[in-house]
Formats: sequence, C-alpha cells, structure tokens
Amino acid sequence: MKKLTIIAFLIISTIATWAQHTYDADFTQIKVTKGSETMVEKAGHLVFDGAENLVMTYSQPEGESFIIEGNLVKINMDGKNVVLNADKLKSVGSQRATLLNCMAGNWEQAAIDNDAETTIIEEDGNRTIFIDARGAKKAVKGGYITVTVTYRIADGALLTMILEQKNGVINTYEMIYN
Repeated sequence: MKKLTIIAFLIISTIATWAQHTYDADFTQIKVTKGSETMVEKAGHLVFDGAENLVMTYSQPEGESFIIEGNLVKINMDGKNVVLNADKLKSVGSQRATLLNCMAGNWEQAAIDNDAETTIIEEDGNRTIFIDARGAKKAVKGGYITVTVTYRIADGALLTMILEQKNGVINTYEMIYN
C-alpha cells in the first residue's frame, strides 16, 4: 500500500509540474499571410508566469511588445498601441485563452474551448499536438483555426507553437532556452 501511495504521489506531482510551466526564454517569430509573399521575422524575450500573465518584449523590431495581464491584452506593434479587454471581445478572449492554455501545457483545454480535433505524434523525445478547429461548429470568428504545439517530453517545455488564424495569418514561434 505504501508503494502504491508513493507511486501515485510521484505521478500526480509530475503531471502537476508539467502542467504548471513558467517560461523565461528568448523566442523567434515568423509571421506569414496566406496568399501573400510577405514574411515578417521578429525576435525577443518572453516571460510567462504559468497562469494569466505573459510578457513578450521584442528586440527585433525593438520597442514592440505583446502583453497579457489577466483579461487585458496590450499590443504595441506596427506603430499602434492598443489595450483590449478579453472579457468584452469574444475573439480576443478566445485567442488569449488558447495562447495561455498552450503555453501552460494545457492543450486539452485549448482543444475543448475551440471544439477542435487533436492528433498527437511523439518522436525524438518531443510530443507534437495538432489542434484543428476548421470543422468546428462553434469556432470563434477571428479565432485560431489550427494550433500546433511541440513540447519536450522530458520536462514539458514548450519548444514551438504555430497559430493559424481564420484571416490567413500564421505565426510560428520557437523558444530558445538559455
């Protein structure tokens, strides 16, 4: 009985740790729009607290930022500075929730929220999850239609995330851990 309790504790601890990731990493971002030959490359540093706060500070182009503080989404990009309330704008709320859930390793909730199908592939020590909401009945207008996330199996660290929006914009992020 003692062995069973210890094993259960270790499994629960591992799952809890894996799902509660915090990140302090550099990142690269490539943004493309379907039907366009334009590709924008960006880079910067991100800090994620494992819950509802994400700060992405760009070094390329310098001075840009994307910040989630609770229900507020603050965007300073392309010469525009806006603050959006995720509680008041359904598409912003959907994208915010999907992004935070995937960052935290909670891709299952992201799939449920988007009424999406998932496919999982494990290879070379990584787990890649494809979340596809293209056929979803209740897919949110302006939300993501596909999300692809790759985590390192050993520690659950997020390695890459590809977010495809309904408007054809595809953002690919790659994390760089020091």
